[in-house]
Amino acid sequence: MAKFIAIEGLEGAGKSTAIQIIKTYLTDKVADVVYTREPGGTFLAEKIRRILITPYKEEALCAEAELLLMYASRMQHVNTLIKPALLQGKWVVSDRFNWSSLSYQGGGRDLPFEQVKQLNDLLLGEFTPDLTIYLDIPPEIGLKRARQRNTLDRIEQEELSFFERARDIFLSLTKNTSTAFLIDASQPLDKVKKDIEGVLGNCFHK
Repeated sequence: MAKFIAIEGLEGAGKSTAIQIIKTYLTDKVADVVYTREPGGTFLAEKIRRILITPYKEEALCAEAELLLMYASRMQHVNTLIKPALLQGKWVVSDRFNWSSLSYQGGGRDLPFEQVKQLNDLLLGEFTPDLTIYLDIPPEIGLKRARQRNTLDRIEQEELSFFERARDIFLSLTKNTSTAFLIDASQPLDKVKKDIEGVLGNCFHK
């Protein structure tokens, strides 16, 4: 049966590396896997992504507009790519999904969390990943890593307190979700790899 896996975490947590680990692990086990990302993943969703991550000097993007654009991109992604792939028997692995909005906009942006969750529930209903891997890292370490790899985008440029609030929501979501697993992303890469493979192994034996 096809499964939907989401990788969540703060900036610099190592989501791209985790996806490479997953890709290697699944190579001999799953015939067809779609790897995607949020915001983005489809032609139109990627257009929205550009608005979301670009710091335009002409006009600041307000928190509410950011939230709605995130879900506009997500619904295009879900209905155009994720659900059709699952129906075709393909596994889907996404770099971020709805937890990022609950955490970044409902935590980092300080928008009323229950209202963000209501929007999430209204649009996604009961559609949720079969497995969520949350890569946990102290924000100061993650941001240091992010600064070393490339120029920071609009969201990556936020202050430390933004990511501290987002992390609190991520941790709460992980604690209260039976299909979610927390992995300490500050560990050496070999240990992170072993932990991810262990989670995937549990997924195959269910």
